[in-house]
Amino acid sequence: MTTPDVTAWPARSADPSSRVRQPGGFSAESVRQDFPILHRTVNGRPLVWLDNAATTQKPRQVIEALAAYYGAANSNIHRGAHTMAREATEAYEAGRAAVADFLGAAGPQDIVFVRGTTEAVNLVAQSWGRANLGPGDDVLVPVLEHHSDIVPWQMVAKQTGARLVPVPLTKDGEIDQDAYRDLLSSRTQLVAISHASNVLGTVPPVAEMTALAHRHNAKVLVDGAQAVAHFPVDVRELDADFYAFSGHKLFAPTGIGALYAKPELLAGMAPWQGGGNMIESVTFGETTFAPVPHRMEAGTGHIGGVVGLLAALNWLTSLDREAVAVYEGDLMAYAHEALAGVPGLELIGSAPDRIAVLTFTLAGQDPAAVADWLDRDGIAVRAGHHCAQPALAHYGLESAARASLALYNTHGEVDQLVASLRRLQESA
Repeated sequence: MTTPDVTAWPARSADPSSRVRQPGGFSAESVRQDFPILHRTVNGRPLVWLDNAATTQKPRQVIEALAAYYGAANSNIHRGAHTMAREATEAYEAGRAAVADFLGAAGPQDIVFVRGTTEAVNLVAQSWGRANLGPGDDVLVPVLEHHSDIVPWQMVAKQTGARLVPVPLTKDGEIDQDAYRDLLSSRTQLVAISHASNVLGTVPPVAEMTALAHRHNAKVLVDGAQAVAHFPVDVRELDADFYAFSGHKLFAPTGIGALYAKPELLAGMAPWQGGGNMIESVTFGETTFAPVPHRMEAGTGHIGGVVGLLAALNWLTSLDREAVAVYEGDLMAYAHEALAGVPGLELIGSAPDRIAVLTFTLAGQDPAAVADWLDRDGIAVRAGHHCAQPALAHYGLESAARASLALYNTHGEVDQLVASLRRLQESA
């Protein structure tokens, strides 16, 4: 990796122009050149990174943007009178505008920076939820959901007297739409739903489910953590009331994410944390809060994280995302067929609309042992409950192995995964 020219700060975007791209298409092999970590070895073998649902790797454009910021422009933001404070503030707010554009929001005022999806859900639960939920109210949460979409609502339900209502799954891992319609009622105040499942890959019909919820005057929070890296999102087309994602699952740094909220909802939400940066004035008698979105961002934000997120969004949107989706769909189909040929391997979930997540069990093998075996071959997958215990319990499981693909994975890497699993079964 070359050393960034820190004298060029402030760079307003990550320049992807040096990447060799195929006109009108997408080349995973070409994109891989942007990812230094994909060229390292693990246990003497070339790294095969198939743990993308946990976190994605970072392109050099993101790494260099971070180095340039910390090397030439590190400063706190807002209120600063000096040049570097202004530059850092401009970069931070450029990141907010980029997130708004990326999500199809009306403007940057609808975007709150958070540490990630988990903090975004907790923000909504503690700010909107505590003010709007009470005894007799329902929060609907599909069994499909990540724990971060369940636990915050359990907590706020205990605080407010509301009821958390699970929405069951079908055999193939889809949300049971008949059950969902039956559970919606005048009691329903909020539906929390993932745009794509981290454990089954299921992509629910979020727009249709949102429209149904709105007929009952319920609000909808969409967890986009697994979705945003795989397909474009338009929050206004979805008519989502809240939409959250994590940067680190989108080729950006850890510790940064964003929450979109409809402006009329965000305007009515009280701060859930207090401190600096979110105030207009403070006396011991009274505090006047800053306008949204700043009043929801107490303390110093993750400025470097926003700089990295901006670079990641510029990098990702420089690609032909339609071609990326076609490529990932082809790779997923190839992997599905190849894994089906491994003796004793059972794939979990078969929803027709899915992202490239392959969760599986292997007969006679503990999932943790499977992950350890693959690691010896330099192949990184995840094993465990994947923070989705109710979804696994739907299949009678407590644990499973998961291979999750991204745009830089290749058919050859799938072949390596399959070959290693075959060797494991042959050695048993």
